[in-house]
Amino acid sequence: MRSVLPILTVVAAIMAFWVLAVIPMNMHLTADQAQREDIAVSPATPAERQAYSGMGLTLQNLGLISRTYTLERPRLPSPHQVGAEMWDTIFEKRITSRRSLVYHGWVTLSATLVGFAIGTGLGILLAVGIVYNRAMDMSVMPWAIASQTIPILALAPMIIVMLGAIGVQGLLPKAVISAYLSFFPVVVGMVKGLRSPDGMQLDLLRTYSASAVQGFWKLRLPASVPYLFASLKIGISASLVGAIVAELPTGARAGFGARMLVGDQYGQPIVTWAALFAAAITAAALVGLFSFLERLTLRRMGMQAA
Repeated sequence: MRSVLPILTVVAAIMAFWVLAVIPMNMHLTADQAQREDIAVSPATPAERQAYSGMGLTLQNLGLISRTYTLERPRLPSPHQVGAEMWDTIFEKRITSRRSLVYHGWVTLSATLVGFAIGTGLGILLAVGIVYNRAMDMSVMPWAIASQTIPILALAPMIIVMLGAIGVQGLLPKAVISAYLSFFPVVVGMVKGLRSPDGMQLDLLRTYSASAVQGFWKLRLPASVPYLFASLKIGISASLVGAIVAELPTGARAGFGARMLVGDQYGQPIVTWAALFAAAITAAALVGLFSFLERLTLRRMGMQAA
């Protein structure tokens, strides 16, 4: 309960801020719509006009405020609008429908998992090479760091165009961009983990005449597991972001990125926000899965998760 209460407090604060922010963000749209529809009721008799003069402005303002939460095309959708759109597109639509967020989520998730597998495998191999080879440490590591300074929004179209020129389309270009974002956290975390054993532990291995391979499997790799899982949780989130970004410049017809584009192009911000929250929930579920695997793995190794 102690671990859940702070999270619920933060969520409640965000929701309260969101609910209050809807009013100033949508008020001008509501006022314009009310003026077009001529919703103000003119009192018929002098007595009604006198009574209305004292409270008409207040009633009208209250009516306008309530309408900010029900606009069809709001600048900032209200929480219940986003929730209703998510419920409709997740539970009410068939998963094969192009309007189903489950369908779009699977398209994005498939590219995410493929890219994450590529990035993780490449990151682990590079980390082992960096730790055991000084030349790689001096050459590869600086380039790995420099690669992360390139904005992914500028790099994604270039990768998609180049791969498309050689006939590679569909899932793989998105997976490459996901791998690009996910491999760096794995490299950094694994290098830190493989170098985490102290001098006394390494000297003990030399005392037992252990080879470098034995030192890797018996000491360095087990010591790197907590660092690896911390990197994997960052990498899987970055991989999901990469898959969504890859869908934006290609005009993709499926995926969370494609759903966001539909909302922006057709003036349906509720659709965009629903896809955004669905992506956030997907990322949280993936991170939660790796947290569960981390606790399970460390428990079997006789270690405790931080």
